[in-house]
Amino acid sequence: MLITTHSRRPTLPADRPLHAWDAVDLAHGIRTRVISARDAVRASLARLEAVNPALNAVVDVLADSALAQADTADAAVRRGDALGPLHGVPVTIKINVDMAGRPTSNGIVALRDLIASEDSPVVANWRRAGAIPIGRTNTPAFSFRWFTENDLHGRTLNPWSPEHTP
Repeated sequence: MLITTHSRRPTLPADRPLHAWDAVDLAHGIRTRVISARDAVRASLARLEAVNPALNAVVDVLADSALAQADTADAAVRRGDALGPLHGVPVTIKINVDMAGRPTSNGIVALRDLIASEDSPVVANWRRAGAIPIGRTNTPAFSFRWFTENDLHGRTLNPWSPEHTP
């Protein structure tokens, strides 16, 4: 999906907490300096901290690097640099997708130390668009099942119903 500045809403959703804003609104808010990338990342990390212990969705939190990237993103806005369509927007990436310097375990104990040497094309595209990875999300072992559970990271629960798969 291509997100452009043409698809933004005329007003930002001030009635919702920042972690609940969609990517288009976050990107627009950051671009226009209504909010900072650091604000967006901090709000997402705070929400992650509040709900993830009960859900076990994010199994590799990237808080320090995400905040550093947010500061870099904010500096680019201040300088007037060309910005990608998702500049400063926090995202998560599945643990079965290569991300440079991070393990690509795919939920397998034997692969927990398999560190990717470079970003997969998917991650590279996210980064080129300006997105900021804040964490890596769980996956079924080898990504073979319809439910997310594995021996390395355990089970991920649906936030609305633990009886249903997320």
